[in-house]
Amino acid sequence: MAKLIVNANEVITLASEQKGPRTKQAMGEINVLTGVAVLIEGEKIAGIAPLQQLHDEFPHLIQDAEIIDACGKIVMPGLVDCHTHLVHGGTRENEFNMRLCGATYMDIMNAGGGIHSTTLHTRAASFDELYEKTYAHLNDFLKYGVTTVEAKSGYGLDWETERKQMEVAKKLHDNHPIDIVSTFMGAHAVPKEYKGNEDDYVNIIIDHMLPQVAEHKLAEFNDVFCEKGVFTPEQSRRILLAGKKLGLIPKIHADEIEPYEGAELAAEVGAISAEHLLVASDEGIKRMADASTIAVLLPGTAFFLRAPFARGRLMIDSGVPVAISTDFNPGSSPTISLPFIQNLACLNMGMTLEEVLTATTINAAYAINRGDEIGSLEAQKKADILILNVPNYKQMQYFYGMNHTHTVIKNGEVVVKEGVLV
Repeated sequence: MAKLIVNANEVITLASEQKGPRTKQAMGEINVLTGVAVLIEGEKIAGIAPLQQLHDEFPHLIQDAEIIDACGKIVMPGLVDCHTHLVHGGTRENEFNMRLCGATYMDIMNAGGGIHSTTLHTRAASFDELYEKTYAHLNDFLKYGVTTVEAKSGYGLDWETERKQMEVAKKLHDNHPIDIVSTFMGAHAVPKEYKGNEDDYVNIIIDHMLPQVAEHKLAEFNDVFCEKGVFTPEQSRRILLAGKKLGLIPKIHADEIEPYEGAELAAEVGAISAEHLLVASDEGIKRMADASTIAVLLPGTAFFLRAPFARGRLMIDSGVPVAISTDFNPGSSPTISLPFIQNLACLNMGMTLEEVLTATTINAAYAINRGDEIGSLEAQKKADILILNVPNYKQMQYFYGMNHTHTVIKNGEVVVKEGVLV
């Protein structure tokens, strides 16, 4: 049965004649329509137009369509969370208190905490334990209006556990309403057992792990943490280029803690995105703009670590396409609220109301190679649609820290109604 969304105060389509991620002024052009309805056929959008026009164009669909009344509300594309560490074992609330007492991220990591702590818990967890825990997290994402999530591995640091993380993500993609896009991140940290022999671990990633990821189609992207004390720019380059030869699209955790030429490297290797970028150099930002590399900014991480925020305003004005994401993970950003991340981007990175909508829909979709399928409301795109309980889009950020999601439609099916999972 077709579905027809009617009576919305505003329909924010994010549609544009421009293809590819939005930059500069185009990031603020969200295409707000009034007096229109949205017609869904199967898993896709059939049309967006005044109701009489839809009646004229699609009489066979309109006649028996299920009516969804959005009176007093707004309609927009489903949110895309394009950077998460979704599948992991354990929690790290003890480290939060350590940071409050003055410990830095690298202090904790060098003492055996951080990524190493989560690695121990993830290695010890069974497939079913990871699946059930992550399924519950995905339910929460859905209630906040997220319809597509990127999931990185990287808490195994050995092949058995890395594979387990990616296979959990693959099964969840098949079984949960949310679509999951997988990224291999065996280069998230150097395992303790390779301390002092970091190049040996790099060789294992290149010679053993990456070929298996590609052969078994466990991930679409290959990510690396390029940071002092983790992987050097040269090691990162080797890993990213090796994955690229196998068909894995490069991503890079870049310039998060210290300037380390990660943004420059992202542009050099043709990465689809560079992520974090809290301390990216002016030259790195310029090169990313020239290469059309998407900046995936993670204001929740800066907020939780009490670090300087990435220079989102400068990046947008410089022509870098910007996306924002939760960076959901157990150590530096344990949140699934992408709406709150939008609030932080407005308040701490100089982004406008319109730009954060672009950054969490169409640009986020392009950051995971899905811009032709999701991220905007257009005919023949997936019917991933939100109905929000506000009368205009400006109230989404004005009423900060709140979940305004009323209805979530995923692939044409209502999966959240009145804020409750269906």
